[in-house]
Amino acid sequence: MAVTEAERRAMTRAIELAVRGPRGANPQVGAVFLSPTGDVIAEGWHRGAGTAHAEVDALSHLDPDAARGATAVVTLEPCNHTGRTGPCALALIDAGVRRVVYALDDPGATSGGGADRLRAAGIEVEAGEQADAARTVIGDWLTAQRLGRPHVTVKWAQSLDGRAAADDGSSQWITGPQARADVHRRRAASDAIAVGTGTVLADDPLLTARDGDALFPHQPIPVVIGSREIPETAALHRHPHALLRFETRDLQTVMRELHARGIQRLFVEGGPTLASAFIAAELADEILTYIAPVLLGGRRLALTEIGVGSIAHARRLIVDERVQLGADLLVVAHPEDASAATEVTEEGS
Repeated sequence: MAVTEAERRAMTRAIELAVRGPRGANPQVGAVFLSPTGDVIAEGWHRGAGTAHAEVDALSHLDPDAARGATAVVTLEPCNHTGRTGPCALALIDAGVRRVVYALDDPGATSGGGADRLRAAGIEVEAGEQADAARTVIGDWLTAQRLGRPHVTVKWAQSLDGRAAADDGSSQWITGPQARADVHRRRAASDAIAVGTGTVLADDPLLTARDGDALFPHQPIPVVIGSREIPETAALHRHPHALLRFETRDLQTVMRELHARGIQRLFVEGGPTLASAFIAAELADEILTYIAPVLLGGRRLALTEIGVGSIAHARRLIVDERVQLGADLLVVAHPEDASAATEVTEEGS
């Protein structure tokens, strides 16, 4: 059975509800229940670890037996495991729903499989409705579940001719205030922000997320990667969170440690050496390039070696978005072959 117009509207609403929940170790999920005639009879969303999942939250607003024959529209495949709460797939079966429409498969080894359990109970299941829109909400959680590492955004600012700084090393500011404000909003949406020791020594960044002169309520944890010593007077020591320091060049080790600390979204901001290392290691899930209409020339390229020896081996990207920010242009892209994203293994290979 094809997805109905009422179910499409319900999925749009479920995605709106999902973002009401807090970002954290658990995914943001929304749910809408429809009567057999297509009317909305209940809504719910996941409010954080240990609380009812979206489907159960929605069911809690219904009288007993009110969900019999209903359709549950959910942004993520109903879970199939018992953790702090019971399996949502079983809750839907017990409630007597007739049909379930969801956007994204749950990739979890223990939490996935809810759709099969629902089908085995005789419930109609339709998967993939508005999957791209739902992925924008929980893409970082999906990466962490699938690959065992944080979702990585690599950002840089550059001149029109691809330079990250002038020949004397000065780089503040290539882009204008609107582009910089956008960067700070994206920092605030991240769990951690990473730079190399070269950036710390050259720019002495605070690594905070600021709204004008004020700090955003959520601050990313500062991460520094590299072997050079950081001065005790470095500005990042004044960050609200304690610095995470990695002197290894093994990014797989860094990814494992960050994942173990519950970091799901990592914002890699500088400089060219670190950005290039993440791209070369196929660890970049998203790339943000802020392009300023200036020419700098010289040797200080925005990227260095990324493991491309010929045009046949070029790292091809799919452009997701182009945003004009004052005089600057932001290009948002992701690797063409998303399935090539690197899984962090115990051996670090």
